[in-house]
Amino acid sequence: MSSCCLSGFKWDGQPQGHEATLNNQGYYVAGSNAEVAVMMIHDLYGWTFPNIRLLADHFAAEVGATVYVPDFFGGEVLPADIINNPAEWAKLNLPEFMARNSKVVRAPEIKAFAEFLRTRHRRVGAIGYCYGGWAVFQLGAKTNSGSPLVDCIAAAHPTFLEKEEIRAIGVPVQIIAPEHDPQFTEELKTYAVTEIPKLGVPFDYQYFPGLHHGFSVRGNRQNEAEIKGMERAMRAAICWFKEWLVVA
Repeated sequence: MSSCCLSGFKWDGQPQGHEATLNNQGYYVAGSNAEVAVMMIHDLYGWTFPNIRLLADHFAAEVGATVYVPDFFGGEVLPADIINNPAEWAKLNLPEFMARNSKVVRAPEIKAFAEFLRTRHRRVGAIGYCYGGWAVFQLGAKTNSGSPLVDCIAAAHPTFLEKEEIRAIGVPVQIIAPEHDPQFTEELKTYAVTEIPKLGVPFDYQYFPGLHHGFSVRGNRQNEAEIKGMERAMRAAICWFKEWLVVA
């Protein structure tokens, strides 16, 4: 875990969806398509972060899906206002925070929420940003039953992703990869583009030269290169979900 997982910019805008609960777990929802759903798995700023909710609104409108942003930090969120304040980052106890929100702790509830969506929608996709990147790979893993938890995934600058999770993917997968990323390293990038094509699943690798970890969810809307990168990343993911989730 490094400062790149906290740095960035909070976007202006008022999310248009609403909050709901499932077994005392909060989630944000946008859209109302009974057939198609997308689960959006948040970064370290959690499910209340305005940026992730604005993205959910946009995906709901453009994909034509119901988009869910569940809380996978047990009600705990990092305050969005610290995003441009490294002095405040130093006050956080990130090792303890991550211990409370490790893969072992959160993977079961992430799986449970995907199972819940399967009961409500015919087609389900998942996109993970930063922290959420490892989670969507687990959701898209091959299963013995032959019925995956989701129908396709996208991962934007994933954090904590391991080679075993890449190798286990069993559904169409898209990766959004900036050039500079201490979490999704050059080694992991090379491994993904080498190994995934051997797995027999559709694969889309979107590379963003000059951009940094977190750009697609915490990019600077005053920076032309980052604006273009954010817009391209959104378009790519939207096209991906329309390709694999929306059946004419």
